Amino acid sequence: MRLSITALLALLACAGCNQPPAPAAVAPFSVVEATIPDMQAAMQDGRTTSRAIVTEYLTRIAMYEDGINAVIAVNPHALDDADARDRERAEGKVRGPLHGIPVALKDNVLTTFMPTTGGALAFDGLVPPYDATLTKNLVDAGAIIIAKTMMTELANWVANGMPGNYNARKGYGFNPYDPRRDPRGPAPAPSGGRRSGGPDGGGPARSDDGRPALGTGGSSSGTGTASSFWAANVGTETSGSILSPSNQNMLAGIKPTVGRISRYGVIPITADQDTAGPMARTVTDAAIMLGALESAAPDPNDPATAACEPPPNRDYTAHLKADALKGARIGIPRASFYDPVTPPGRTEPRGGLNPAQRQVMDEAIAILTKAGAKVVEADIPSVVDADPANNFLLWGTCAGPDEVHGKDANCSSALKYGMKRDFNAWLASLGDRAPVKTLTALREWNLAHQNMGAIKYGQAQLDVSDEVDLERDRAKWEADRRKDIFLGATHGIDEALKAHTLDALLFPGASGAGIAAKPGYPTVIVPFATVPNAPANNPFPPGFDARPAPYGVSFTGTACSEPRLIELAFAFEQLTKRRVPPPGIGR
Repeated sequence: MRLSITALLALLACAGCNQPPAPAAVAPFSVVEATIPDMQAAMQDGRTTSRAIVTEYLTRIAMYEDGINAVIAVNPHALDDADARDRERAEGKVRGPLHGIPVALKDNVLTTFMPTTGGALAFDGLVPPYDATLTKNLVDAGAIIIAKTMMTELANWVANGMPGNYNARKGYGFNPYDPRRDPRGPAPAPSGGRRSGGPDGGGPARSDDGRPALGTGGSSSGTGTASSFWAANVGTETSGSILSPSNQNMLAGIKPTVGRISRYGVIPITADQDTAGPMARTVTDAAIMLGALESAAPDPNDPATAACEPPPNRDYTAHLKADALKGARIGIPRASFYDPVTPPGRTEPRGGLNPAQRQVMDEAIAILTKAGAKVVEADIPSVVDADPANNFLLWGTCAGPDEVHGKDANCSSALKYGMKRDFNAWLASLGDRAPVKTLTALREWNLAHQNMGAIKYGQAQLDVSDEVDLERDRAKWEADRRKDIFLGATHGIDEALKAHTLDALLFPGASGAGIAAKPGYPTVIVPFATVPNAPANNPFPPGFDARPAPYGVSFTGTACSEPRLIELAFAFEQLTKRRVPPPGIGR
């Protein structure tokens, strides 16, 4: 069960019980900003142990968690697990690069040794009857699951307007780069335009409800990894929930091809787009995590895992090549992602970068060019298509009461349809452990427990999913999936890559997440810079010194191109090394 800070301190009080003191001559090892190879080297040399590393991480959680709210649950067996890994090491058994390394899981990844709640009050205390495949893979690799991370409730498919990294169980998560509440009053009404209905979409503008001044970037948090609460974490993405929090927390993140990592045992939105993936402080650590998360053979519980062939021994570190940019062809999709563009039939431009973001991306492009990459102007065809029916910018995600059955002709039903289909199947897999049996029952439970804060922001997304009839709406969903793949891949990313013979497209921040999500394509994001946190609409009041927001660059490719993307991202990271830890987290 979840440990309070008081209980965590009690656990730490005996962290050194029956443990010999470290040799006086050995310099103390610090986990702050330590990489996975750093920790492995220190354990191999006898400078630290897995127990000592876990203890230091637990101490940091106890010290800093109250100001960040990065943790939903701490594993009460973490120290015992560390002892077991230390005994194996002493016996000469090291399972791999994650042996004895503490990592965290998003709280929608099933674990039998601690609760999995998705941040929903209805699932408070749920201990599933089986582990997720990726949980087993990490444990088999020797990793220690130290905690479950904060997340947006049910990966932000609950309500329009729910802020990223809010859930009914724990409230709001805060960004360690500026862990203050938003000081502004109510925001003015939007001036127009259609909201993206994806899991990390915005919704009605607000700022007076206690949310953070600097957003955490979405439902996979990443704040604990940024704060050195653990070595790395596993996030999940349907449309942006690995890339956005990685961007906002100066992390390296890998959003894999859908199917490369098994989704079995992960609370779903839709199998059409869901994937788990690693978030870490370096590309090296993310690559190590990816290899452990991927199964050696396709998972019979997830047919999509046959889509990509793993590299030999699932070793992505073989692709950490510092010279990989030399001769690489990198596309710059300027329309919408860098420069504003007016879609056909519309009068207002969309997208584009502000001056600070543009300066960052100009610098990134200059670095790529200096490293020997060929930078090519490469607009995405579906983004600039003059035919409204073939224009990606005019094809959103159906969400909320305005896009129920009969009103959803011009948006993709993939998420609302998939949630009805896949969430009910997941509930059924829990058997007698399921707190509710259907999506309908969850909605009814939420309504009955509003006084407990179950649906502070309503449940419009759950409502729009539950009104789906899987038979009646199947043809619409099938047509929408074909269009998603056409606009995102065939007439989108793939056409751009092929037309210019590109290795990857370079997106500012996490801005390419939405188009890559439709066909389930991979992206690797790298920490690079900071930009002012200066909202144009409803600015911060005078005297509030908003701290800068982290900003990364993303390399996106076609299906199963993770090895090449890791090469490019690693080479860029080694040339820049711009990540800095959050201020005030100690050393």
